Amino acid sequence: MPMPSPSRRTLLAGTAAAAAFTALPAGQATAAAGNSTPAYRWRNAVIGGTGFVTGVLFHPAVRGLAYARTDIGGAYRWDDRAARWTPLTDHLGWDDWNLLGVEALAVDPAHPDRVYLALGTYAQSWAGNGAVLRSEDRGATWTRSDLTVKLGGNEDGRGAGERLLVDPRDSDTLWLGTRHDGLLRSTDRGATWAAATGFPGTPSASGQGVTLLVAAGRTLYAGWGDSDGTSANLYRTADGTTWEAVPGRPTGSSAKVPVRAAHDRHTRELYVTYADAPGPNGQADGSVHKLATASGRWTDVTPVRPAAGDTFGYGGVAVDARRPGTVVVSTNNRWSAVDTLYRTTDGGRTWTSLKDTAVLDVSETPFLTFGADAPKFGWWIQAVAVDPYDSKHVVFGTGATLYGTRDLKHWAPQIRGLEETSVRQLISPPTGQAHLISGLGDVGVMYHERLTASPSRGMATNPVFGTVTGLAQAADRPSYVVRTGWGDHGNGAWSADGGRSWAPFAAQPALAEDAPGPIATNTDGSVLLWTFVHWDGTKYPAQRSADNGATWSEVSSFPKGATPLADPADPARFYAYDTDTGTLFASTDAGLTFTARAGQLPSGDSQFQLAAAPGRSGDLWLSTKWNGLYRSTDGGASFTKLTSCWASYTVAFGKAADGAAYPAVYQVGSTEAITAVYRSDDGAQSWVRINDDRHQWGWIGATIAADPRIHGRVYIATNGRGIQYGEPVR
Repeated sequence: MPMPSPSRRTLLAGTAAAAAFTALPAGQATAAAGNSTPAYRWRNAVIGGTGFVTGVLFHPAVRGLAYARTDIGGAYRWDDRAARWTPLTDHLGWDDWNLLGVEALAVDPAHPDRVYLALGTYAQSWAGNGAVLRSEDRGATWTRSDLTVKLGGNEDGRGAGERLLVDPRDSDTLWLGTRHDGLLRSTDRGATWAAATGFPGTPSASGQGVTLLVAAGRTLYAGWGDSDGTSANLYRTADGTTWEAVPGRPTGSSAKVPVRAAHDRHTRELYVTYADAPGPNGQADGSVHKLATASGRWTDVTPVRPAAGDTFGYGGVAVDARRPGTVVVSTNNRWSAVDTLYRTTDGGRTWTSLKDTAVLDVSETPFLTFGADAPKFGWWIQAVAVDPYDSKHVVFGTGATLYGTRDLKHWAPQIRGLEETSVRQLISPPTGQAHLISGLGDVGVMYHERLTASPSRGMATNPVFGTVTGLAQAADRPSYVVRTGWGDHGNGAWSADGGRSWAPFAAQPALAEDAPGPIATNTDGSVLLWTFVHWDGTKYPAQRSADNGATWSEVSSFPKGATPLADPADPARFYAYDTDTGTLFASTDAGLTFTARAGQLPSGDSQFQLAAAPGRSGDLWLSTKWNGLYRSTDGGASFTKLTSCWASYTVAFGKAADGAAYPAVYQVGSTEAITAVYRSDDGAQSWVRINDDRHQWGWIGATIAADPRIHGRVYIATNGRGIQYGEPVR
């Protein structure tokens, strides 16, 4: 996924330790204090999940209360009455983008309104430190404590856990397992943290560290992910100070990494799932074992052993709080026979595969077929939960959704309100049924007939794309749309009906096989320009087609790796900005040749973006991040730096305000000290902020689009919170 670049420190809510936040219910937003713009309402354009749900936790003492965590899209609370998820971390802003990955969550069984989140997406040197959020009102408001260590909510092992635990003997004491800094302890409900004394695990800069924390009565257990398969990988403490390796534990590759654990309080048995790697990828062996905590006796209760041609590990585990000996476990990384849930009602002596009798209904989120005849039961299953008040209510997370059942047979996505898409491309067409076409990470292109329901056609097919790299529409022929990305049979496609149906290009350049990049089409759709950047960073010139992709030829004068842009009024004009040299290139012969125009502009960042105002030839806008916003009205011969903002990351144009002569301009940028979403109705002479401190969504620098038919509506691409769209409350 795209990474934000370093920027000037912004003064967003949430940057200081022990700061308090309020999260409004979804859809309610107001403009910033003192701002003259009308209040905005922000909502998700509904797709339904699409990302990795890494953890689900029912509260043991409150019927219908549950929480979910994701690897890059924050945390959610389940509203049982509304049957939907409420986002809890949208207040995290631009500078806090690394906190949208949730490493772990915890609830307090003795205090139902308390909930805790351990946040941090990456543990790499270039990422910021983690933080713990704590709430006394189920996530309506938060208090934050910054950590001195890094967490890895989107790294290997992100489906393990939970790594955060409220001590059952003392609600003021919390435990946090880290990847590289051992076990931490807090005695003031997460306000301050220190290394736990006596914990025997030796931290490693490259290891998994603590993979899970679980309470079995008053005894705490900690999984350790850096074992070689023979050394200790499960520890316990009865007093919170003295830790010991659990004797008699299983060994070997199938029990190398303890992934998850759950305690059956009725039978006093601890169930542990194991794999030979932390997952979600890379697992080929695994097992399930249970420990009788009173006697110390271990029993191998593995449902099915991996075998040649059918390799996998084990992931999720959940016990039925109402029925002793009833447990559900999941396989993980099982691609041959497809992952499943196994359920036992006799303590693991016998198991039943819930997949074998499952009836899947994905009509609410049709993309889950991924272009096939039927959806798969699941993959990347490491989050499994059983409702403590309903034994037949089981949910499990996958790499794209959260499935739930109420009868152990019929399954459907239980995902309303949870949107985790990483968004790459957005188009808001000037005419037609759809107000939005989106290009996404992992789940291709979608055509949104309505913004309030998952697209009825699901993912665009013919071909089916994984991650999208390019999406473009002919300005004067909006029925013609093209897309590029990583496809199942070809990496480029075109549509003659505005994006409802697709056909692959008749041919594609050889470079498209390994390096499909952005694409552009001129105003009448007669010419295509497709550029290529390999995953290793190697850049190539664009390829041109004047026959709808039947043949292609190299444009040697095109700046290598640049993103092509079509003039919105003149079919003979294309543009490209060379970020390596800070030079604008233009073509006046429909992309056959390019020549340099303005130079000595900001350079050195491939994420600088060039945009064109609709209906105006040569009216170009250049966003250069903290270098500012530039504009050219002469086709790139010269640029003027705007003084109304000091930073600009992405720009879009929408329907003009009543009485205005110029389209409304929107940007993610900075006019003062904060990075936010702004609108201008006077050609960027002045700006008003239209999002607020409760709706920030981390890093939103990929792209935005504005609606050409509805003044005030803007679509925001997030890196984990799907497509946000805002419009004035009228």
